[in-house]
Amino acid sequence: MPAVDTKVLVRLLTADDPAQTARAEAFLAHGPVWVSTVVLVEAVWVLSTVYGWDKVQLLAMLATLADSRDFVVQEPLAVAAAIAGFSQNPADFADCLALELARANGHLPFATFDARAARLPGAVKP
Repeated sequence: MPAVDTKVLVRLLTADDPAQTARAEAFLAHGPVWVSTVVLVEAVWVLSTVYGWDKVQLLAMLATLADSRDFVVQEPLAVAAAIAGFSQNPADFADCLALELARANGHLPFATFDARAARLPGAVKP
């Protein structure tokens, strides 16, 4: 299965560059693409900081992406748990995903100096 990088994913989500969007859509037309957790985290960061998407928009995008036939996310159970954590807590998505990946691999507690992330179940301040 082919994979996409952050810029290709962002073009597909924002359609802000007509030429690149058309190329990204043509690539996607051949079947589903794989999205790594790194690309997912980068895309959330770009969409929130560069494009100004708020949490509601980010959650809608993440849920749509996770449920889409066009995309296959790496570690889908951890991503789903991270989306749930992000929706219910003030921690950012990257921290929620890092925690859920640690949980999925049996590496808890998850130490963090981030006060918001430290409130997540399974996280601790060192």
